[in-house]
Amino acid sequence: MDNKKKTKEWKRHGIQVLWAFLTNSYLLGFAQGKIYRGKLKNLCVPGLNCYSCPGAVGSCPIGAMQAVIGSWNFKFAFYVAGFLMFVGALLGRFVCGWLCPFGLIQDLLHKIPFLRKIDTFKGDKFLRKLKYLILLVFVILLPMFVVDILGQGAPYFCKLICPAGTLEGGIPLVLSNPSMQSAIGWLYAWKNVLLVLTIILSLLIYRPFCKYICPLGAVYSVFNPISVFRYRVDTEKCTDCGACAKVCKMQVNPAKTPNHPECIRCGACKKSCPAKAIH
Repeated sequence: MDNKKKTKEWKRHGIQVLWAFLTNSYLLGFAQGKIYRGKLKNLCVPGLNCYSCPGAVGSCPIGAMQAVIGSWNFKFAFYVAGFLMFVGALLGRFVCGWLCPFGLIQDLLHKIPFLRKIDTFKGDKFLRKLKYLILLVFVILLPMFVVDILGQGAPYFCKLICPAGTLEGGIPLVLSNPSMQSAIGWLYAWKNVLLVLTIILSLLIYRPFCKYICPLGAVYSVFNPISVFRYRVDTEKCTDCGACAKVCKMQVNPAKTPNHPECIRCGACKKSCPAKAIH
């Protein structure tokens, strides 16, 4: 049974890898150290995938939202908001579990043997609310009200926090552009410190960035209970054995709250249910 579960989990990782490749398929960008600027860049991808990644062929919805929320480009702002609502209403946090490149990186890091793995700790539930605060402050309020003389806000989350942007965009561009290497300063160093901390925490805790920091996960989590693609539990079949809660790495009890905001739809609960009560 355990081997079957592991095989199915690697199938999910295979889909994650395929999607990461499709959304970062501009290989010439890595060779030249330049960002793709074609028309596809006007479209958002569902997951957190840095606009500045040399291979990225689409835009990150969080980055796009920050770029336009304080500007006069209302049409594009409505597009990004509509895109987030559409994807959220359709899939919820399925995107986090299956289509987010940075989610894949955290998944793989957590598989690496380390001193010990931490399932939960005191203050875990409180810290999970932090991503909503980050969404409100860094993605919405700061770009809206802290603006330059032209009334344009900055992408504060991308600029000050996002480790995915550092890994996918910042490091590749700096390594391939000598002119950038001479211009890096404290901000680049700070972002790399956050990236290293995220990597270390990912070895210990399953998806720490998704649990505590990611504003995109915060957006999609709101739609989890009402999304078209969601879990349903057959209460007549369910025996309350606790098998589904035991395997959930996001510390959700699917038998009680199958569409909890923290659920990333990885499918582990469904596979582990001996009564086949989860659909």
